[in-house]
Amino acid sequence: MSEELLINITPQETRVAYVENGVLQEVHIERAQRRGLVGNVYKGQVCRVLPGMQAAFLEVGLERTAFLHVSDILVHDDNRNDDDKVPETIMELLREGQEVIVQVVKDPMGSKGARLTTQVSIPSRYLVYIPGAENVGVSQKIEEEAERQRLKDAINKYKDEFEPGRYIIRTVAEGVTEEDIYKDMHFLQKLWLAMQEKASTANSGELIHEDMPLVMRTMRDLSGINIEKVRIDSNETFKKVQKFAGKFLPEIENCIEYYPGERPIFDLYGVEDEIRKSLERKVQLKSGGYLVIDQTEAMTTIDVNTGAFVGHRTLEETIFKTNLEATQAIVRQLRLRNLGGIIIIDFIDMAVPEHRQQVLQALEKCLARDRAKTHISEVSSLGLVEMTRKRTRESLEHILCEECPTCNGRGSILTAETVCYEIFREIMREDRQFSAQKFLVLASQSVVDLLLDEESTSIAELEEFIGKPINFQVETEYTQEQFDVVLM
Repeated sequence: MSEELLINITPQETRVAYVENGVLQEVHIERAQRRGLVGNVYKGQVCRVLPGMQAAFLEVGLERTAFLHVSDILVHDDNRNDDDKVPETIMELLREGQEVIVQVVKDPMGSKGARLTTQVSIPSRYLVYIPGAENVGVSQKIEEEAERQRLKDAINKYKDEFEPGRYIIRTVAEGVTEEDIYKDMHFLQKLWLAMQEKASTANSGELIHEDMPLVMRTMRDLSGINIEKVRIDSNETFKKVQKFAGKFLPEIENCIEYYPGERPIFDLYGVEDEIRKSLERKVQLKSGGYLVIDQTEAMTTIDVNTGAFVGHRTLEETIFKTNLEATQAIVRQLRLRNLGGIIIIDFIDMAVPEHRQQVLQALEKCLARDRAKTHISEVSSLGLVEMTRKRTRESLEHILCEECPTCNGRGSILTAETVCYEIFREIMREDRQFSAQKFLVLASQSVVDLLLDEESTSIAELEEFIGKPINFQVETEYTQEQFDVVLM
């Protein structure tokens, strides 16, 4: 399988595209004026404790206060005895004005502030270090028991040299030497000590540690991906990535290329077109079927339809094939659009239980390649597939788009006919309340055209009823829903 990373750099924006067999699977965007906050460590100050929510709001120097839930404060210690007293309420753990070292685990989204944790985790190439705990964890993707034990033994051999902490061994550590593991442990300890030193003198709301920029994060987190090429269109960034790879990723150093072409790299691979398509509500399937994806604040819904696909045999066979094809398209769209949270999938109803089971298995198989953590719950009584996908950063739509000022995010506006009838009611209302010689209606072009054409008879009847003339004026800046009735 051919897997490539395309990196497009401009002074204002960095974009990373993950292409698999020539098809865009993921795109990540970071803007210079609005960098992601996940992984950043701050010295926060508690400004409000909410016992009813078992949570607190902290001031960490961001635009909005950040949210810290009690479950993100408690450190789960595997060595703790059941008799040990563990604080159970937020009031026992935090007080207003208290200073706390916290890390961002979710970026601010919509009207919500950032989500925090006190359990700081520091990633390196092969390990993740969590200060305070004592055990060693191994990625589940490392399946061979002998290799899992070898890596654990390597950690246990050296961990007494450093401060106590939990180490999680990442997938990419499979097969690496003890020396490489030790170097990573040493690097993490130096970084943690530097963070502690800075925290001791920092003021509340001050940034203590900032995570790597997008390009370096992407290179660091290439675990489990067999990259064939990394193409970068900025010579300066290319040199930085080469230096980084030479030190930490020697196995892919020869795969990194500088792209000097005149044609934009994303245009060359059709990425720009795919990004534009990913902002559309409707996704066409090759068979003629289609998906309808609606993203709301509470959840994302995906509806599967047969569309123009009529099949060659029975209706049930047509439905089954459409649903099977939809599973691959759905997982690709989840990754491409970076959709997270609760996701409801409405597959076309299948009468054969075996077909339902095969579609679910196909969905699970496709999701196994998704690096974000996912969970599929039972099929609901209404035949809906309910799942969750871990969300840490804004979706592609939220990064690239904003709420429509005309419909205010509703996705629809009042018809010109509806606005005409509202104008009639407003004229009647004002005629009863005020004494006017005539009325002037200010409205959009489409509404005025309808009033003077199809509704001209209604206007004449209304003028006769109130005994006053009604004039109309087009306001080019008005949306279709906007209008004003002026007394003259």
